[in-house]
Amino acid sequence: MANRDPTSWMRAEYESLVAQSLDWKLRVLQGPSAPRSIVDGKTVIMLCSNNYLNLSNHPKVKRAAREAIKTHGAGSGSVRPIAGNMDLHEELERRIARFKRREAALFYMSGFAGNAGLISQLAGDGDAILTDELNHGSIIDGVRLTKAQRIIYRHRDVGDLERALKEADVSAKKILVVSDGVFSMDGDIAPVGEIAKLSESFGAMVYIDDAHGEGVLGDGGRGVASHFHVEEKIQVELGTFSKALGVVGGYVAGSNDLRNYALNKSRTWLLSGSHPPAVTAACTAAIDVLETEPRHVKKLWSNTKYFKKRLVSLGFDIGRSETPITPVMLGDSATAKRFSDRLFEEGVFALPIVYPMVAKDKARIRNIVNAGLKRQDLDDALAAYEKIGKELSVIA
Repeated sequence: MANRDPTSWMRAEYESLVAQSLDWKLRVLQGPSAPRSIVDGKTVIMLCSNNYLNLSNHPKVKRAAREAIKTHGAGSGSVRPIAGNMDLHEELERRIARFKRREAALFYMSGFAGNAGLISQLAGDGDAILTDELNHGSIIDGVRLTKAQRIIYRHRDVGDLERALKEADVSAKKILVVSDGVFSMDGDIAPVGEIAKLSESFGAMVYIDDAHGEGVLGDGGRGVASHFHVEEKIQVELGTFSKALGVVGGYVAGSNDLRNYALNKSRTWLLSGSHPPAVTAACTAAIDVLETEPRHVKKLWSNTKYFKKRLVSLGFDIGRSETPITPVMLGDSATAKRFSDRLFEEGVFALPIVYPMVAKDKARIRNIVNAGLKRQDLDDALAAYEKIGKELSVIA
């Protein structure tokens, strides 16, 4: 096949996505991610950022980043196992462990890197991984990298998890149960307390990805394990700094054994250049703010309850959301895309979530409430929702 074109398939694949309106069209944020941001030259109310607590703009977090550049430079120069392990990284991991009330923690380049690099090392041939059917793509990729038996259980269905545990118990050497703590599309919470207790009875390890629970749920924003008071029954907690904590980077927290095992076996950690000093110091400062300024979490929940209540009173369906992630269920993908476009025209930035990210009849606008939003911001966004909802015959 001397005439084979090695790259033409890329354009064909992309054009197929465009034809189905499944391609991503990137908007440009011009300035900080703030409650009111400039996007594509237009000032909009930000309702699609994961920056729940608005910490990316906190003076202490920004100051820490600036100071770290002065003392430690712009980059680390290496992966951590060689020459890139700075005192800033070690201090951050001590702070994570203390905040999570764990023995130890390990800082990854991202939450995705943590899932992809650690799940694949916790279970292998002869083991079993049990995973919620709606788990995040990074968990799915981590599971795909293993040779373990994979058993998918129905979403948040503890009865079906028990069925899966019994199935795995017959032959598996090790059993790993993996779930998101908060599911990012619907904003619902995994029954982590029941998962932990049931798994314990089978001697299974429990791994919770709490990317959307960190800084939102639990005592002082310590996450979903704290929320259900089962920290001692969760062997692996994965978190991220790219959401409520306002910076970037992932981590796993648990026992000293977990840290020692992960830093010797997890290739996404071993072979990735370490975070630059500014990012690392900013992450530590974000934990400081979360521990010393509880008002941010309180404001997030005050805004969330107000926004949800008003949406429902207008006649919108917000699905099964229990967290600041608040979908407006629209069903049809074309309607969701049109609704999002109109919101942007009215000064509200909230993106549509459509197939294949969700089922074909489950398209929605996904809103994420922010602690930095003022009541007037929320009222302006709600007024836009009411106007467009009536315009598109979504509400009466």
